[in-house]
Amino acid sequence: MSEKKMTSSRRHHLKSLILSIAAGWLEQEKKDDIAAKEAYMAQNCPPPTMSGDQAALMEICKKLNAQIEKIDEERYDIEAKVLKADKEIEDLKIKVVDLAGVKKPALKKVRMSADTMLKALLGSKHTVNMDLRANLKQVKKEVKEEPSEAAGDWRKNVEGKADRKKMFETS
Repeated sequence: MSEKKMTSSRRHHLKSLILSIAAGWLEQEKKDDIAAKEAYMAQNCPPPTMSGDQAALMEICKKLNAQIEKIDEERYDIEAKVLKADKEIEDLKIKVVDLAGVKKPALKKVRMSADTMLKALLGSKHTVNMDLRANLKQVKKEVKEEPSEAAGDWRKNVEGKADRKKMFETS
């Protein structure tokens, strides 16, 4: 069965429809939260009656303290449940990563000299720039004395120029 691509206008229409439904749900959820809070307050916190003597006020304070302790216990229990659920979520995330495996990014091929590789591995403090040509000694060729024409021997002139070129390269 071939899958047809959805047109952009249809996709836009569906997206706006879903967003409007979600916005309606969020508004309804806010209204439900306000109604639940009002119902809870009406049930657990009746309006205080301040008329009465000291004994009545003491009784009201005792009731308030008992409710505060009850709420603290509930809060502690809920906090423990949340921490336990967070730990389970972390464990599940680790399992997901283990099962999915880590996707390694494609590495670019980089040409790198030995010095830059050492800098990358060891850091810039431990770099050693090795100039191998600086430690070389200049070696002069031994010229064999050949009985030939002094002015017309072109090989001697070429060898002399080659020695000068080598001198400039090493310095």
